[in-house]
Formats: sequence, structure tokens, C-alpha cells
Amino acid sequence: MLKNKIKILIAPLAVLLLSGFVQSDSDIYFKISKSIDIFGKIYKEINLNYVDNVDPEEFMLSGVKGMLESLDPYTMYIDENMQKDVDLITIGKYGGIGATVGLRNDEIIVVDLLEGYSAQRQGIRIGDVITHVNDVKINKENYDELNKHMQGAAGTTVKINIKRNGNGALVFNLIREEIEIKNLTYYGFIPKESNNVYLKLSGFGRSSGKEVEKALTELKKQKEIKTIILDLRGNPGGLLDAAIDVSEKFVNKGQLVVSVIGRDTSSITEYFSEEEPIAGNSRLVVLIDGGTASASEIVTGAVQDHDRGVVIGTPSFGKGLVQTVIPLSYNTSLKVTTGKYYTPSGRCIQKIDYAKDSKIVKPVISVIKETYKTDNKRTVYSAGGLYPDSLVKNSSESIQVKYLLAQGQFFQFATNYSNTHIDIDLDKIPDDELFNDFVEYLESQDYEYHSQTSRLLEQLLDAAEKENLLSELKSDIDKLNLKTDEILNTQLLNEKNEIISEIEKELATRISGREGRIKASLNHDKQFEIALSVLNDDQLYNKMLNGNN
Repeated sequence: MLKNKIKILIAPLAVLLLSGFVQSDSDIYFKISKSIDIFGKIYKEINLNYVDNVDPEEFMLSGVKGMLESLDPYTMYIDENMQKDVDLITIGKYGGIGATVGLRNDEIIVVDLLEGYSAQRQGIRIGDVITHVNDVKINKENYDELNKHMQGAAGTTVKINIKRNGNGALVFNLIREEIEIKNLTYYGFIPKESNNVYLKLSGFGRSSGKEVEKALTELKKQKEIKTIILDLRGNPGGLLDAAIDVSEKFVNKGQLVVSVIGRDTSSITEYFSEEEPIAGNSRLVVLIDGGTASASEIVTGAVQDHDRGVVIGTPSFGKGLVQTVIPLSYNTSLKVTTGKYYTPSGRCIQKIDYAKDSKIVKPVISVIKETYKTDNKRTVYSAGGLYPDSLVKNSSESIQVKYLLAQGQFFQFATNYSNTHIDIDLDKIPDDELFNDFVEYLESQDYEYHSQTSRLLEQLLDAAEKENLLSELKSDIDKLNLKTDEILNTQLLNEKNEIISEIEKELATRISGREGRIKASLNHDKQFEIALSVLNDDQLYNKMLNGNN
């Protein structure tokens, strides 16, 4: 493996493999020199002679961004602020309080807490609104600079002012600690009495492989592991080394995990598993979705191509591009796409060909859909991401539930509920009571669901008024509006189970953090249920892995 390069594989912060460049154009250096000379002279003349004052740094940055935007979205200039994010991924640690914040309704809200760190220990709650950090007022205008105030050296103190429903203003003096990012956010036997292990891997940081190994070792001591569900849904990826390390826990020693081809297509770098899999021969299902990307796709591709396990869910994101971070001066870097990666069967799963129809880029390897074969001769395809062996949709089909999610209504209700109830026990709260409380909360917030039908009826009302037809049509339009409201209310009742599921996930997060949310989400998880049924059916499992053989 490469030792002298930091290797990461994922947008937006991906660092991977540096391939050697072989330039076929003999006068490439003349073209580069000529272009730099012209660019430099234009830059100088504008800065010195333009009618208004020009900021030299911002002007240069706009030129750099313009150049990079003509390539692909993963090739980018990394300034000093973004450099900290790169360091965070490569090192996996930072000095902070263990809280994740987000911008919602123009307020800075705590959306997640890491178990055991100062924010959680000292009483910060999910849903709390941060108003000041070290007496600096925090709002949407300076939200991008929040990390600068929140993070710092371990052992230092940060003062945070909180606004909380029912408790008014609160002040916390928190001690920053060294926060270690966990990639394996949950592991355990689910169902509890079964021999099935559930692993929720949310990222591919430096310690991912060790975390998976430690979890499986610990669980093996409790009882025999017969089946494993590796959940990579929503996992955007991370380090290339971590992807290989995690793959080694499942695929056989000596098997190819991934190959990388750069500009010089004659040079191929192959990565093989170098250890015996700790998972042994336990039956395996990998769960994927549209958020499964890059390093996650490397692991999934290795499992699928070697017929090591069944892949269930929806098609993955489709990022098969490789990036290298090249250090520049003044603590900045250039992240540039330097190659494409290929699964063991030889397929590149990149979905979008950014070089297609480009006047600037001449593609070395085109992204086209072709058929390939797994070890058991099952047919798989390149381009377009990874297609699951069993397509199972899990996301809501209800437009109204999606609207409630987008508006943050479940989050806000859970915040209000947890702030007004003591010692919440989800097992003792009847579903009807929880649903009715939620409906009452929506009414108290004057919540209105603006469906497409409702908006069209409003437009019809406006058009009728402009065309002097309102007196004749208003009665009919009002009836349609009433009928639409009745139907939408009925739909809300029909989606009761899904609504309760979303509420329970949010409340479980308030009670038990990330682990609580993950466990609660599995109670209504169709993809997880299908995965269990496949793993518990030897005949079906083997049939899916052997295809027509």
C-alpha cells in the first residue's frame, strides 16, 4: 500500500491514490508555460489598471474556482478553513464538546450529541438553540464560522448560551475534550435473542477496520455469530485504506478488493486482502442506498463480486473517481481527481461521465455500461452505481410525510415533548396517544400542508378573479378545497404508523442518543426485515448468491 500519501476516497473531502501521469502531447510543457504567462499577465493588468479596486486574493480565487469547475465536482481548491476538515478525516480526532449543530428556521440548533462527552454529560439537549458562544452572538450570518468558536484545544473552556423550550435561557461552561470520531455507530445482536449481528458503519475513518474487528471479537465472546447485517446506507465513504481494511474482515485472504487506474492506463494498482476474515463464513447481507458512496461502494463491490454476501436495498450513489490531495503553500491544498477505481470483476461504477462532451477534457477511459461476472458467474453491471441483488425500497412514499420531515416537524415535536415530559418510556406510551399529541402539536403551531393540489386551486382562484369569473366559480372551488382538506386529513391518518415511527426515532435519540435512534429505526425498517428473512433462509440465501448455477 502507499505509505507516502494520505489516502481518502469520498466527496466532498476525498484523498486517495496518486497515479503517474504520462503525457502523450509532446508540447504539453510549452502549452502550460504559454497559458501561465498569459494568465499571469491578465491577472497583473487587471489588479493594477481596472477602474475599481480589485481584491488580489479573491480575484485569483475566482479564477482558480472557474478552472476547477470545468472539470468535476470533486476537484477543488482547499483553503485554510477546509484544511481542518481534511485533517479531521485523516486524523479522526478533534478538540470539542461532542455536539453537532445545524441551521434550522434561521436558528442554530443542537441536532446530535456524542455519548460521554462534555456537552451530553453537562446537560446540553438535542433541540437546544445556541444563541452565543463565548459571548459572540451566533446566527445564520456567521454560522459557517461556528466551528472556529466551538472547537479548540482539549482542556480549554467554552461558554455557550442556550435557549430551551420551557426553561428560558441557560448558560453552560463546557470543557473541550479530545473527540474521537466513531465510524461504527452501533453493533450488537439484533434481534437480541438471535445469533444475528447488526453493524451500522457510518464512515470510513482511520479506525474503521479496527472498530469492526473489535466489535466482532467482543460479540463472538458472547455467543456464536451465524449471520451479519452490514449497514452501509447513507455512508458517504472515507479513507481508501479503511475501505480495504473493512473488506478484509469479510472477504477471503488473497482476494482482490479494488483496483485503481489513473491517466496512464498501463499502470494498474491492485489491493488484495492480506488477512483471514474475522467474520469467517458467517452469512452476510450488506444494506445500501443512494447515500452509499465511494469507499462504501468499494466494500460492497468486493462483497458482491466475490459472492461473499447478498446486497439488499436501492442502487448506490455511483462514485468511482479517485482523488489525491496535493499540499500547496500557505496551509492550502488541491484535491484533484487522479484516477478511477474498479471492483474485483473489473467494473467502474462511476455514474456520471464528467468528461463527456467537454471541450477541455479528453477522456482516457470512457464511462459506459457493460456486463461483468462475479466469481459465481452472476451478471453485474458497470456505470450507474452498484445495483443490489434484491431491490427493496425503504423511503416513504407519502408526500405529506416527506413534507413533515422537510419542515422539521418531527424534530421540533420531539424537542417540545422531551422538554415537557419527564422519564419518557417509549414502551409505555400508546401509539394512539403519541399520534394524537403530534396532531395537537401541529394544530398549535398553525401547521398547514400546502399540497400541489391546494396550490393549483389557489392559482385557479386567482385566475378566476382576474378573468371576472370568481362569482360563478368560487362556490365550486371552495367545495374542492374542502374536499382536498378532507382527503389530506385522511391521508395523515393512513400514514399513522409511519408518522409514529418517525416520532419514536426522534424521541429515542433524546433518550439514548445515536444508538437509541438506530435501534428504534430498525423497528420499522423494511430493508432490515428482508435482510433477516434472507439470512434465515439457507436455500434462498444460497440461490441468490449462485444465480442460475
